[in-house]
Order: sequence, then C-alpha cells, then structure tokens
Amino acid sequence: MGSWTDILNELQQRTRFHEQKAASVLDDVRRENLKKLFEYTKRNTIAYYSAFLSKPRIQGAEIVDDDKNALMNCIHNLDRKRGLDLILHTPGGDVAAAESIINYLREMFGNNIRALVPQIAMSSGTMIACSCKSIVMGKQSSIGPIDPQLSGIPADVVVSEFKRAYEEISEDAKKAQVWAPILSRYPPSFVTQCEYAVQWAKNLVEDALKRNMFAEDKDDSRAKEVTESLSSSELNKTHSKHLHYNDCRNIGLNVEMLEDDQQLQDLLLTVHHSYIHTTSNSTCLKIVENHDGRAMVRHAPPASAPQNPSVGFGGPS
Repeated sequence: MGSWTDILNELQQRTRFHEQKAASVLDDVRRENLKKLFEYTKRNTIAYYSAFLSKPRIQGAEIVDDDKNALMNCIHNLDRKRGLDLILHTPGGDVAAAESIINYLREMFGNNIRALVPQIAMSSGTMIACSCKSIVMGKQSSIGPIDPQLSGIPADVVVSEFKRAYEEISEDAKKAQVWAPILSRYPPSFVTQCEYAVQWAKNLVEDALKRNMFAEDKDDSRAKEVTESLSSSELNKTHSKHLHYNDCRNIGLNVEMLEDDQQLQDLLLTVHHSYIHTTSNSTCLKIVENHDGRAMVRHAPPASAPQNPSVGFGGPS
C-alpha cells in the first residue's frame, strides 16, 4: 500500500530527479494510481474529493450544484455498462445538490453504483453513499448523520425542543416563563421550516435506500429503520458524529469491508493518499476526476480575495 509517507517520498523523488514542477508531479501520481484502481476493478471510477480537512471552514469545499457539471464532465464517453465506483471524501453540503446528484447518477448508471469511502463522507455525502448498491469501508472509514442543519442549527433538535416545551408548559403553566426566552429566539415559521427539512432528508434517504441498496427487500422496514437511525439527533447526539463500519452494519446498511480484498485496499488507500497530498499541497479546493484523467478542479481564492472559488479543468496548479 502507498501510505501517506510513501506517496510523499515518491512525490519528492519525482520532483527532484525528473525536474518536474510539484503540481505536475501531483497530477501524474494521482492519475496513475486512480488508473491502477480502475484496471483492477474494471469499473468506471470517479474520485470526488474535497480539501475540507486541509482547508477547513472555506466556502466551496462542500457539495454544491456545480458539482454536477464536474460529474457530467467525468461521465462523458464512459462505458456505462461497467457501472460506477464513486470514491467519496466530503464534509457534506447542500441537500438539494445531493438529491440532484443522486438522481443524475441513477439516470446514468441505474443501480450499478458502489460508494467507496476511504476516510470520511459526512452529512449529504452520506446521503449519496446511501443511494448506492453498497458502501465500501475500511476500519478507518466513517460516514455521518443526515439530520439537516439550518444556518448551523440542527433542525431535528429544534423540533424536539419545541415539542418538549409544549409538553412541559401543558403540564405546568409556570414553566412558560422558563421557556419564553428560548422560544422567543425562533423567528416566524422557523419551526415549520425545520420540520419540513427533517422530513425532506428522511424521505430522500429512505427513497434512495428502497430504490437501490434495499431494492430486493420484501418490505420497507429496513429502509425506514436505517433512515431513522441516521437522522435521529437523540440517538447520534451531534451532526459531526462519525459512524464507523460496525455502526453502519449494526443499523442495517450494506457495507463491504475493504480489508476483505487486500489488493483493493492497497489500491484505494494509495489513491486516497495521493488526493490528500494534492489537496494539502496546492490551491485545490475540490477535485472530481475519472480514471482517464478527465477532471474538473475547483481552486481556493487567495486569502484576501472574496470567497468565490474559481473552477478550472485539468490539474491542481
């Protein structure tokens, strides 16, 4: 396996001995390793990578509608009969964008889609993973809860808090004085917006599970149970909770263990470390790239520039 250090050494050696620019070496190593993964699986392979770990809290690292353009670019001219292995490394993002991406990928590949999560696919990234036939995870991999956030506020918690307030005040009117300053923070229609957001997220994931991962189930019970587990703030406590492979299997998701196929593990983690080096050592904010080297790359703006990341085709330089 090409560990993080192994890839770093290779990058340094190529830069030193071949007199290539660092950005060019990043491109070459990353694409060579993605191609090797494709040659092993014989499945179309698209890497969807965000630089959210190396560039935290920067706009543009999340899932957005423009990502569909990147996927369209990568899917163009692929033999769709081969299916798709989608490598996900993302903090999540816009639910509407994720829903649109799910629908588009289904139109392109039907149910023949597998999610590969070498490290992290959170929130709406988890939604996309749940729309696949299975999720490939290693011991280091994690997905996350799908409860929506409205302006950084967990919608499910707001709904639960409002219900609790109603119940406590109904039992003891004196508690209205305690709840008044809390409930006064909510603008008009906010609680209803939260209810709609929670229901939307649940419907999206449950439908995605029924259409693909659990398509052969005789009833919808497993899809409902998995959706409730992923969306419950009471169960997960925080939106940033990391759900590892045992957690995912226990709630009923179809999880393939990466360690069960040592060659796949070696190839995927080598790809992962190659992308981590690219996002850590360049202005690259997001890469969506296929096994043939066709890519769309989003770059982070200079620190003093407005937060409007630029988009380019090709390498991260």
